[in-house]
Amino acid sequence: MSVVIIGGNECMVCQYQKICKEYGCKAKIFVKEKGGIKKKLGNPDLLVLFTGTASHKMVISASQEAKRNQIPIARISTSSATALQNALCEFCAKTG
Repeated sequence: MSVVIIGGNECMVCQYQKICKEYGCKAKIFVKEKGGIKKKLGNPDLLVLFTGTASHKMVISASQEAKRNQIPIARISTSSATALQNALCEFCAKTG
């Protein structure tokens, strides 16, 4: 399973990757916008948006691309490790 994380804290990137690995997920993490997100997004199984730390522009472009490709979105207001764990746990429970 693959996950794309938009937003979050730069100092937490390694922790986000570790959490995703615990759930058997490969993660792409974009804390800051460097070029177009649309081209880098790919086709993940889940898009996690940390809305509190991501720029409005990043959230809108990622949401539009996810909608176009029918990718489920988890919108989380805080960028904590626990919030990511809860989102992944909920998504894994839904998918089986």
